[in-house]
Amino acid sequence: MGHDVYRCEVTVLYSRGLPVVTAPLPSRAEKCQFTLLPVSNTVGDFLHMLSVEDKGIDRAAIYSVDGIRISSQTTVEALMEHDFDLIINDVKYRVHTPEKERLSQEELTNLSQLRNLIASLYEGLQIDQHQLQKERQLLAKLETIQRDLAPLEKRNLDMARKSSGQTTVLTWLGLGFMAVQFGILARLTWWEYSWDIMEPVTYFVTYGTAMAAYAYFVLTRQEYLLPDARDRQFLNFFHKYAKRYGLDVEKYNTLQQERSAVEAELLRLRDPLQLKLAPKTLEAPLPADFPRDILSPVRRELLSPGKQADTGSG
Repeated sequence: MGHDVYRCEVTVLYSRGLPVVTAPLPSRAEKCQFTLLPVSNTVGDFLHMLSVEDKGIDRAAIYSVDGIRISSQTTVEALMEHDFDLIINDVKYRVHTPEKERLSQEELTNLSQLRNLIASLYEGLQIDQHQLQKERQLLAKLETIQRDLAPLEKRNLDMARKSSGQTTVLTWLGLGFMAVQFGILARLTWWEYSWDIMEPVTYFVTYGTAMAAYAYFVLTRQEYLLPDARDRQFLNFFHKYAKRYGLDVEKYNTLQQERSAVEAELLRLRDPLQLKLAPKTLEAPLPADFPRDILSPVRRELLSPGKQADTGSG
């Protein structure tokens, strides 16, 4: 790499459990101390601190003693496990980390558990603010969906009204056809001819009706049931009108589903018992000896006897 001269002007000391790196600044010809956080800071953070402190630093990198470059995403606690080389511009500094201050594996595990606990506590303390921000985002999304859905809703109602009217007319026409058929067969049976002549005719009429019902099943893959047939005809009329008047049915259905999902999420978000917990777990009430002082003011108010009585009566 061309950095054969080692200098020992960079030192590492621990102060209150935190590593303090003292490094020279080439432009100012003075030393500067950098206090690092073992878990939160990375090698990249340390190198950025050097560059910000001295604008004359063109290149800064950290290598292992074997000459392998250390990634900028490596944490400081991992860096302090072994000695390393700090290169500032064209000068290489050999850095010796204190042996006694290196954390054991058990200490690292405890530190990681403590960090997770602190993160959980922070999340619990910030839950009300997070839920309020989430509610505002959902309300803004719901407002956008309703604005896009309003013109489609109006055209959808108009076409549904026309399709329902056409379907009703077709239903009455079917009844009229059956009445005319009954009248013709009745006159031919009792006035024009006799039952002996008309009996085969009525048989073929009945068989023809059964064939028509079976043909309906072959074409639609559905059994011929009157309510289903009426709904199918309604949809045929509806899509016909939608194509004629330019209604995007797929977009309308998608917006309807999105609105239902947002409304369901808002309902869940506004229910204090549903926050952060599964519904099955929330069916049981809090124990009588549960420490209420750790709850937020909003939850203490909602769990007060008066509020619970109002909820039960509702």
